[in-house]
Amino acid sequence: MTELHRTVDADTAAGPDDALRSRLGINRRRFLSTCTAVAGAAIAAPVLGAAPALAQPATGTATGSGGGLGTRLVPADKRGIILYTVRDAIGRDPLSSDLPSGFREVFKELARYGYKQVEFAGYGQHANAPGGANLESVAGAKLLRSWLDEYGLRAQGNHGFIPSSWPLTQADTDQFKKHLEIANILGMDHMGTGGDPTGSSYKADWDIAADKWNALGRIADRAGLKLYTHNHDAAYGFLIDGGPLDDQGRPTRSSGIRKLEYFLRISDPKSVWLEMDIFWAHVAQYKFHTYTAHDGSTREKVFDPAALVVAHNARYPLFHAKDGTRNDTNGMGYDMVPFGEGVIDYRTFFKRVGARNYRNPMVEQDNAPSSTVPAQSLTHARIGYDNLAALRK
Repeated sequence: MTELHRTVDADTAAGPDDALRSRLGINRRRFLSTCTAVAGAAIAAPVLGAAPALAQPATGTATGSGGGLGTRLVPADKRGIILYTVRDAIGRDPLSSDLPSGFREVFKELARYGYKQVEFAGYGQHANAPGGANLESVAGAKLLRSWLDEYGLRAQGNHGFIPSSWPLTQADTDQFKKHLEIANILGMDHMGTGGDPTGSSYKADWDIAADKWNALGRIADRAGLKLYTHNHDAAYGFLIDGGPLDDQGRPTRSSGIRKLEYFLRISDPKSVWLEMDIFWAHVAQYKFHTYTAHDGSTREKVFDPAALVVAHNARYPLFHAKDGTRNDTNGMGYDMVPFGEGVIDYRTFFKRVGARNYRNPMVEQDNAPSSTVPAQSLTHARIGYDNLAALRK
């Protein structure tokens, strides 16, 4: 048994209370307080997720709320951020602001917070920043690598180019290989994209997508890289794979398997990898909990994000660590907030998936940039680091 599998097996052992808390997304402290409220007042509103993590020193062990010592759930060298979170700072004109601007100064600032890893979201910055506007080239990658090395950062992935053609055109193949070359110069282990393999809900389209991704994954593997897809809530909707046909000859109902579950089943585990956005996976838990079966009945199946990771274990080297507060009026169930200031129970999630020396969580907040508070995204990046570092067993 590998270290990764031993860690997962140990961390996923749970009692009945743990199973109930996992289904509700509640941490132990809130679970107990909710039960107490029910006993005392006979009524209690559901309390979903975990209490915000408190910032603590970033290294070693820490004293938990019970006074014991806790192992950091995310080791120091695994704490990362996707640069999309601070895209406004990277695109800021350094000649018109005293705030960090452009890749080099943003790298310096993120390293000062304690980050050790970054995930790219493209290679563009403001034209007045060192290196110019477009660093999507071999020369640009070498310059970026020099700055990463200067500040002790490692590139771990990129939301970049995935060919739209299938079968692949020569132009798309050449462009894809160019991005693989850039990724290797930057020192990445992984290269990926921010989109689903397909936007369709139909089984036939996911079959085609798997063929394409298997082919791209083999090309990436020959270049020494793991190709990954990053997914939002739609990928966890139910696959349309049976039942009566519509007027175009397409199926109309589901067997209950989710689209991404099916993709994991039919794609090559040696060629295709995944990055779970934990926030969007929780949105999917909120949105996609019933389906129409082949026989026309409505059935319930609540999504368990951590269980999917455990079931496919080594195929999840990357996460987006994004937090949210509950909102039952926006159709998603959550509003995005800085990491650690929401209710998603990251402590339980990371304990369940285990393998802490293998996973690479990247702090992300889509709405961190502000048009009125220029420093907001960097402030939220720092909050995210402190709270990621504070997570402990």
